[in-house]
Parts: sequence; C-alpha cells; structure tokens
Amino acid sequence: MQIADAPGRGAPGTGERPIGAWVDEMLATGYAGWIALEYLSDTADPFAWINEGIRA
Repeated sequence: MQIADAPGRGAPGTGERPIGAWVDEMLATGYAGWIALEYLSDTADPFAWINEGIRA
C-alpha cells in the first residue's frame, strides 16, 4: 500500500483523504503488508506530521 494525501500528493493529514481510516480498515481486514509513504514535501522535516500528532 502506498499513501499520499490529496489533493497534491501531500503528507498524511494535509489533504482531504481519510488516510488513517483507510489504514485502520486495511489492518482490521487482515492486511499485513508494507505501507509505503509516497508524498511530496517541501519542508525541512518531511516527517513533521508524525511529530505534530497529525492523525493521517
């Protein structure tokens, strides 16, 4: 599974998509594969959304 938010292929939590709910649903239905982040970022810390407590 590859994730990016939309519009604009942003980091999780920066767009309109319920990425957290989608990941929760996939895990609840038995998905045990990789989850890859595939988004664009122009910030100094492309993982800042994790540290800021944004729920994807």
